[in-house]
This record gives sequence, C-alpha cells and structure tokens, in this order.
Amino acid sequence: MFHAAHGYQRAPLPEAPESGPTPATGTATAVAPATAGRKSALPTAPEPPRPAGRDAWFDNAKYLAIVLVAVAHAWEPVMDGSRATRALYMLVYTFHMPAFILISGYFSRSYRGKPHQLRRLLTGIALPYVVFEVAYSLFARYAGGKPDQPISLLDPYYLTWFLAALFVWRLTTPLWRVIRWPVPVAFGIALAAALTPGIGDDLDLSRLLQFLPFFVIGLCLKPEHFQLVRRREVRLLSLPLLAVAGAFAYWVAPRMSTGWFYRNSSVQEIGEGVPWWSGSVVFLALCACALVLTVAFLAWVPSGRSWMTALGAGTICGYLLHGFLVRAADYAGVFEENAWLGGPAGLVTVSLTAAAAVTLLCTPPVRRLLKPVTEPDMAWAFRDDPAEAGPRR
Repeated sequence: MFHAAHGYQRAPLPEAPESGPTPATGTATAVAPATAGRKSALPTAPEPPRPAGRDAWFDNAKYLAIVLVAVAHAWEPVMDGSRATRALYMLVYTFHMPAFILISGYFSRSYRGKPHQLRRLLTGIALPYVVFEVAYSLFARYAGGKPDQPISLLDPYYLTWFLAALFVWRLTTPLWRVIRWPVPVAFGIALAAALTPGIGDDLDLSRLLQFLPFFVIGLCLKPEHFQLVRRREVRLLSLPLLAVAGAFAYWVAPRMSTGWFYRNSSVQEIGEGVPWWSGSVVFLALCACALVLTVAFLAWVPSGRSWMTALGAGTICGYLLHGFLVRAADYAGVFEENAWLGGPAGLVTVSLTAAAAVTLLCTPPVRRLLKPVTEPDMAWAFRDDPAEAGPRR
C-alpha cells in the first residue's frame, strides 16, 4: 500500500498581475498562477477587467493549471495502493504549482509598491486570505470533527498558504528588480530553507521560501520567452520528455516520499538519515525537473480563444472553493466507504468529477458571487492619494 503524505493537510493557488491577472497589483490580474500583460498566475488571485489586447494563451494556461491542482487534490485520498496513480500524482505535483507561481511572478513585474498597487494587494490577496483561512478552519472544526482546530492567521491551513506566500512575494518584487543576480540568490535562499529543520509554521515559511525561485524566474521573464515556449519544435520535443518523466515517476513512486513535492519541510525531516548534501541534490534536481516540465506543459497550452479562456479569469475562485468539495467528501467518508474509487474506473470518475467541479467554480456567475471577497471595492477603507488625484487648482 502507498500512503499519501501529509501534504494533503495543506494545499496550494492565485496569481499576480502585471497588466492583467493578479490580485496584488494595480494592473490586470491573473495566478495560480498571476500574470503580466494579460497573462496568468498559478494557483491565481483575482483580476480586474481585462484589457482589450489580452493574450488568451495565459488565461488558457491558468485554467488548465487549476484543473491539474484540483484533480491532484482529489487523487490524494484514493491513490493508496495504486502505483500508476501515485506516479501521475508525483508527476503533476512536480510542476503544477511551480508553473502557477512562475506565471504569477510574470504578472507581478509591474508591481512597484505604489498606493493603488498596495490597495490591490490588501483587497485582492490579504482579505481573501483572512476570509478563507477562517472559513477552512471552521469547516474543519465543525464539519470535519476537529473541535480543536485553531484559527490562526499566522499558520496557513490547507489551500490558503498560497495567498500568504503571494502576498510576501509581491511585496518583495521591488527588491528582486534591483538585485544583480536575482535567480541565483532566490535559489540560494530556497536551498537554505530546505536545509533548515524546524523553520516554523508561521506563514508556512518553509514552503514560501522553497517556492520563491519560481516567482523570481517569472519576474525575470519577458514576452519573447513565452513565444519561444510556444514554438512547434518545443511542443514536439516535450513529448519524449513527458514520456521519460512518466516512466521515471512510475519507477520512483514506491521509493520516494511525496513530501519532497510539498516543500513544507526540510530535507532532513522528509527523509530520516538523509545527508544534507544528498538532500540538496534531490531538492535542486526537483527544481530543475519542475522547470522543464513547466515548459512542456506550457508548450501544449492552446493559443486561441475558446471556452476555457473566460474561465482563466476565475481561477482564484476555483482554487479557493474546490478545497471545500474535496474536504467535504473526505469528511463524509466518501473515499473510505467506496473502495472502488481507488481502481481504474474510480480514478477516472474522481478525475472527471474534480475537473468538472473546478470548471464550474471558475465560471463568471461564481466569480461575480465571490467578488465581494476576491475583488472588493473598499475605497472607503483607504485614504485618497494626492498623487493619483492630480494637482489641485
């Protein structure tokens, strides 16, 4: 039997903006990726109205990424005993959050800490974090039979870690813009976090720092980099790469802890007796695999506008809400009482159900319903900025 790691206790998602997708910027937004110039961000934060020339490719990428997030979460309770499902789970977990975070970083490029951007940071990321941190904690307490479940804004629970991380990453954006070698520095910080046991649960700091390089890489990317990824040659080369990655995941599935993919623990805590140097090699190798698989994933994202393009703007809703469905099924004993869900037919059923559910949660009606939380108009809470109001006569 294979056992899902403790990562099921927490999960990740929203995006950042540059000129189009994310919550914390005064431009357009996108997550779960967030994005720039109308691109998206992995798991994604809310985004304002879209500019006319927005690239549909980023919205498509955001939607597909959030579907992978939801499906992977749905696999966790039923993958015990299925080597193939565990391998698929590990393969998807290698890149789905890094891809989402990279896009969020790309859409955060315009962040300069200006007043309107700070307001967007508070209303589009901090407010949803507080609301859903409390909501998930209360849900676990009363629906999950966990009366001692604490409500702590410093210890993100389940999906909410991504919002806390995105808030911090966005705030540090101006710093990464002035550093000469931002990516190597970010990887150095991530590796140090991976080698530091007992780093603490405050803001899920270990995961925040270990995923940091992907956000910084997104900040450093330019539109032409994404154009290269979308070339036909890259698409064709990604096929054998994905085949090799899938075969390797199948081989390593019973030998490797899924804790390596959650990035919320140090390498010493994940593998007892693992020397720090070998843990460092595994950590950096996983980062490299995440980047390569992210390229392979993005290479196959459709470029044209389609039904999924409109759903890309609502990925923050799909990310924040789908966790309630997964947890509700778990609390109700659906997975335990239906052993057939762990078989081939059951896994297909779980996958299709999760994909359909998160798709519905990304639709415009749900986005409008959740707007008071994800895209609130809170002008009453902020002072007027004389610089934005213009000179007085």
